[in-house]
Formats: sequence, C-alpha cells, structure tokens
Amino acid sequence: MWRFSNPVEVSFGPGALESLPAKLGGRSYALVTYSDNGVFAELARRVGALAGKPVAVVSNIDPNPNFDGLAASCRVLGEVPTAPEVIVALGGGSVLDAAKVLAAAGGDFATVERHLATGQGAERFRRLPIIAIPTTAGTGSEVTCWATVWDTAGKKKHSLTHPSLYAECALIDPTLTLGAPRGLTVSTGLDALSHALESIWNVNANPVSSALAEVAAREILECLDPLSRNLGDLALRTRMARASLLAGLAFSNTKTALAHSLSYHFTLHHGIAHGIACSFSLPMVMRSVIGHDPVCDASLRRVFGADLDAGARRLAAFLGALGVSTRAVDYGIAEGEWESLIDSALAGERGRNFIGKRSALR
Repeated sequence: MWRFSNPVEVSFGPGALESLPAKLGGRSYALVTYSDNGVFAELARRVGALAGKPVAVVSNIDPNPNFDGLAASCRVLGEVPTAPEVIVALGGGSVLDAAKVLAAAGGDFATVERHLATGQGAERFRRLPIIAIPTTAGTGSEVTCWATVWDTAGKKKHSLTHPSLYAECALIDPTLTLGAPRGLTVSTGLDALSHALESIWNVNANPVSSALAEVAAREILECLDPLSRNLGDLALRTRMARASLLAGLAFSNTKTALAHSLSYHFTLHHGIAHGIACSFSLPMVMRSVIGHDPVCDASLRRVFGADLDAGARRLAAFLGALGVSTRAVDYGIAEGEWESLIDSALAGERGRNFIGKRSALR
C-alpha cells in the first residue's frame, strides 16, 4: 500500500505572476522578500502594481534563515496595525521557508522556537495562508510543508513541519529566474537534482514520487549545464523550473535522505552553499545503492540507462563539468572525519530515509 498527497494549487508558465490579484481575491497581504535596490526591489514594485500596497514588507531574510533573523522578521509582522490575511512569499528557498515560519508564528517567533525545541505547541500556530512565488529553480519549498530553520549559534539545523504550512498556491513564473547568476543557478539546480535522486533511493518512495523524480532528474542532467553557459535562455529556464517543481512534488511525500543529512554539517561548519553541500556526495551515494533494491535500480535505469555503474560515473562527470568536486577533502574534511560524518548522517532523521547500508558507503 502507498499514498501520494499534495494540496498546493500550482500555476506554471511565463506570466504566472500576473494571476496574483486573482489568487489574493481582495485579501490584504504581507510581502516577504529580499532587501535590495535592484532585482527584488523591482519585483516588489511589480507585485504592488498588480495587487495593491501590502500592509507590511518583511525583507530582512538571510540566505539560511536563522533564529535571530527570523525573530526580527516576526517582530516586523507583529507591529503591523492590521494583521494581513495572506503572506505573499517572493524569492528563493530562504524566503519561502521564512514565510512558513511567519505564517506559523505571526509576530511571536518564540511560538516556533518552543515547538522546534520540544515538538509541542503546534496548536498555537497562526496558520496564515501563503502564496508562494519562487524566483529560483531548485528548492521546491513552494510545494512542501516544511521549512529549514538554522540555529547558527548552536550549530543546529531544524525542520519546521506542519500540514498547515503548505502554500495555498504556487505561482511558478520561469521569467522570474532570468536574473539569477550562474553560481545561484547551479547551486539551486543541484539542490533539485538531489531532491529527485533522494526521492528514488528512499524508504518512502512510491510509484508517483518516483515517476516525478525520474523526469526531474533526466531534465536537470540534460539542461543544467547548457543553462549555466547561457543564463538568458528562457526555454532552459522553463525546463529547470518545471524539473524543480516535479522534484519538489516528489520529495514533498518522501522527504530527503542521506545526501541532505550529510549537507547540514557542511553548511553549518564550512559555509558551503546548500545546493553544493547536498549534491557533491550523490555519486558516492548512488554507487552504494546499486543492486540494493530492484525497484530503485529500475528507477535509476530510467534516468541513467542500463549500466548504473556508468551512470554514477556520468553523474560525477556532470558535477565536475559544473565545477563541483565530489571529494570531501576538497571541502576541508579529513578522511577520519568523513567516516564519522557518514555515521552521524545515517543516524539523522533524513539519513534514516536512505534505503542503503553503511557497509556499501565508501
């Protein structure tokens, strides 16, 4: 027996942003986005022209949303004279994750912080609706019900998870990704690839999640490298946005696995961008899982072809062509430490989703 469920209404395609007024339906909204005087300032003006002035703008979003920054964001929302009826999240994964925290906490981050520490108190969440408008192709946060929250001081990564945190709708407009620079485009694309592959070698995999993941992985392997060399190609941007969405839908049901579990140490302790941190180990993980499960092998063959060992080499070469090393030592990890990190990652919540065995990892 298996099940697949995702409640997010998706509008996809160039111009999807234009449907925002209809999705709001006259409700007041708070805009959550990045603070800059360039791309996002212009996007915020576009949103205002389409949907009217927001009752609040929360723009102090860090690349990896942490306790201090999120507490400040919640204070901004809490000081609004009239509370918004909807949150409009316009940005990459950090903005989408921060919006979920704001939707749950309202003006009081302590509500979320207590829940992350104890697992209790979700009944106190505000549960504001979210309209998610991603500006990168990679995180899939617009179709998941969790947000990554970082305790930078405590060197811990938390996952805020609740069914109420699914967005009401996602407006995926590939034109909004055209301004993303090469490094961000590659990193977020590799995050999506990790979502896809980790949905396949996952104890929670099912026929729907795997079918979505297979299409997503094939697309990313075909178009991310050409896109990295031609950032203005809207057709490639559209393919990547679609692949990211499909990967997001896949792991919205399976969650991630070992590569993501490994990544948290690299981001917290070495400052490695998330998309790189969660993808450099994929060839190693793939080699370890070959032959472990016939259903998984069949899925991987639909992505990489009949020879899975050659497929793992192709995956490593793909990463190398994008400038991503697959050697832990190149990220400042000694051999003895690497073995310990693998053990810790397997014991973590996401690591326990991995279908393989420790003895095969090397």
